[in-house]
Amino acid sequence: MNKDDLKLKLKEQIIEYLNLLDMTPEDIKDDELLFGEELGLDSIDSLELVVLLEREYDIKIESATDGRKILVDVNTIADYIIEHKK
Repeated sequence: MNKDDLKLKLKEQIIEYLNLLDMTPEDIKDDELLFGEELGLDSIDSLELVVLLEREYDIKIESATDGRKILVDVNTIADYIIEHKK
């Protein structure tokens, strides 16, 4: 899977896992901040994203510090998956 396909799949999974039913993958920009004012996700959503990465990609985020570095935007998540895929 190339990076663009992975990013599209991630957007679809984010929408599904977080029940963002009024959004489409096209609504989420690759470099849009997931937390804060842009997409506006919260700490509960971050836990869901950690679960998504573990279930779908067999990637475990061990610490909150790592999570803050990885769960920035779709680009950083995709890069981390590509770099750490088992």
